[in-house]
Amino acid sequence: MKRKAHAVWTGPGQGGRGVVSTGSGALQRQPYSAHTRFEDEEGRSGTNPEELIAAAHAGCFSMALAFQLAGAGHPPTELDTEALLDMQKEDVGWTIRSIHLTVRGKVEGIDADTFREIAEKAKAGCPVSRVLNADIGLTAELA
Repeated sequence: MKRKAHAVWTGPGQGGRGVVSTGSGALQRQPYSAHTRFEDEEGRSGTNPEELIAAAHAGCFSMALAFQLAGAGHPPTELDTEALLDMQKEDVGWTIRSIHLTVRGKVEGIDADTFREIAEKAKAGCPVSRVLNADIGLTAELA
């Protein structure tokens, strides 16, 4: 399986701007820039690579957890996952220091300890978790 995304950047790093698109069409010429990456904390003026990584991680983990829960006989009604990515300026440049996943699940017939245990397995098995070279935290709660 292969997936494709495409980015076009024009201009210098600080004053330039770019657009990012995905092969599926989910993103089509979505704008991003140094402003949207480093200055606009609200993220209202466009996206940035870190936001897209966080979205990919939340989506991948949620799907992995749904498969794990169903395999354990507890198919979820709903999994609501937030991925909070922390990027800090270091001596070597900007570095993604961590991603913390918070999931709240509506799952019948399962206790909180079992839910957390299965969530940890899903975090470890999620392809996006495995590709990232960052500390990936997790909070798993039943709704």
